[in-house]
Amino acid sequence: MKYETKNLFPTDGQLLSRQEKESLTGQKGLVIWLVGLSGSGKSTLANALDRYFFSQGRLSVVLDGDNVRTGLNANLGFSEEDREENLRRVAEVSKLFVRNGLIVINAFITPLERYRLISRAILGSDLHEVYVRCSFEACRQRDVKGLYAKAAEGKVANFTGKDSGFEEPSHPDLILNTEELSEKEALEKLIAYLAPHWQM
Repeated sequence: MKYETKNLFPTDGQLLSRQEKESLTGQKGLVIWLVGLSGSGKSTLANALDRYFFSQGRLSVVLDGDNVRTGLNANLGFSEEDREENLRRVAEVSKLFVRNGLIVINAFITPLERYRLISRAILGSDLHEVYVRCSFEACRQRDVKGLYAKAAEGKVANFTGKDSGFEEPSHPDLILNTEELSEKEALEKLIAYLAPHWQM
């Protein structure tokens, strides 16, 4: 959805630069976007990574479906159009955070490749796409939020993997198979991958 922008006046030239903000935080801003089915371990990894950065004296922020859809995107449903807009807004908010020297950790199913391309277009090289791979069956057995049981009873519309599709990422920056890796192992691999990207 496009809105009229001719009477808007960007203030980027008046704001402190990204470099100035990064020199204050002592870190490079970036976005870690965790992609995968519900129950694959995205939120668990996001929270663990957030705690890791905190332990290192670094400033990070976690965005996920629960905290975004209860506020910023409370007006959106789960149609393809609404999911696309949900993720577009997340990418734009992430861009604002990154410009201010923050490490952004996003945990969203992000089921379609075209959604990921929109995020990539907004965030460019600041985006690090991590595919948290776990089969539908394994996620169904975990069912940490009880959503798979509700979906089986028809109580959750447009449930990814059942009623709506999930396209595996074509070129993720990192794949973490949580059917094979423990939480600790997955976190260690994620931290090792990210180290050269956020360190000054």
